Amino acid sequence: MGFTNVITIRPYRATDASVLTEIYTRSVTELGSRAYNPDQVGIWATLAPTAERFAELMDDGRLRLIAADANDQPVAFCDLEADGHIHFLYALPELAGTVAVTTLYDALEKAARDRNIAKLYSEASELAKGFLLKHGFHVLERRDFEVAGVPIHNYAVEKRLRPVT
Repeated sequence: MGFTNVITIRPYRATDASVLTEIYTRSVTELGSRAYNPDQVGIWATLAPTAERFAELMDDGRLRLIAADANDQPVAFCDLEADGHIHFLYALPELAGTVAVTTLYDALEKAARDRNIAKLYSEASELAKGFLLKHGFHVLERRDFEVAGVPIHNYAVEKRLRPVT
């Protein structure tokens, strides 16, 4: 997957599922060591949904957005559940922290506002936390847990899109 500077945001297509698995896995395995030890990166990588599982998840009614390159190939993806939960926000490692990811996130936030969602929230990795903080999220708490006996952590984060009434 070569990257060009032209990024378009489009809806997910069923044919994207296998590419999403690749983006997720590459992001975790190539960037994870910036914040997590090898055991943690390894266990996190095992959580990558298969193409079949992505197809199921992306067909459950959630908003699914793809950042695509000039060849219409996915380079990043995100989702938005009806209650404002962001489960996925992943990009190819070479695009992490770039305008492509910001463009994708901006489209997600606009969609949330258009749907009158009061807040966005997620469980952010160390890697995603900085990006989300720059976009107005705040940390509610650090969440320490284990996956298959390996201790790992993430952060509960949220961003209010409208005041609490």
